[in-house]
Amino acid sequence: MEVKVQAIDHRDIFYPPGGILLWLIIILELITFGLGIAGLVYYGRIEPEVFHQSRLQLNSFIGTVNTMVLLISGYFMANTIVKHKSGDIIATRKYLKWTILGGMLFVGLKCYEYVEKLTGNLELEDNMFFTFYWLMTGFHLAHVLVGLVILSFSWWHLKTNPSSVQGADLESGAAFWHMCDLIWLFLFPSLYLIF
Repeated sequence: MEVKVQAIDHRDIFYPPGGILLWLIIILELITFGLGIAGLVYYGRIEPEVFHQSRLQLNSFIGTVNTMVLLISGYFMANTIVKHKSGDIIATRKYLKWTILGGMLFVGLKCYEYVEKLTGNLELEDNMFFTFYWLMTGFHLAHVLVGLVILSFSWWHLKTNPSSVQGADLESGAAFWHMCDLIWLFLFPSLYLIF
């Protein structure tokens, strides 16, 4: 099934993919997470042994798998945009479905990891490392869940009324989803590998 796709002029710097407002939100989110990572580094230098011992209690295998899951999901999201631009709605839906499934797998693994931490009595108030761990990964998880809602609505509209889905709508979802990928690529080494 092919649908005529509305062209977007990507040379216009005042209209980046997803729109300028979305990019302002993305920049603010990146600044927020950047400040969180700066705080993590600052307190890590004050209590290096506590941070090192705390990091060793994280499940780096799950963190690594989740990194791969998000990267693969981002790849599927990029293909979603390419297929939509070519007018191939069937392939667009397929790639978007795989993007969503990757996001759901990330959420499932993160919830498993959270249960693992809670059963091990590793909580927010234990020390500054776990305060940063819970706040930053929890805030990131909230973003992934919002991204999943956005992408699920797009997938549903592609299934029920493909002509109602504009390229700009999908690009907005893609920009938000790739922001989640990028933030995780900073969080993963900061929390799981460095200290």
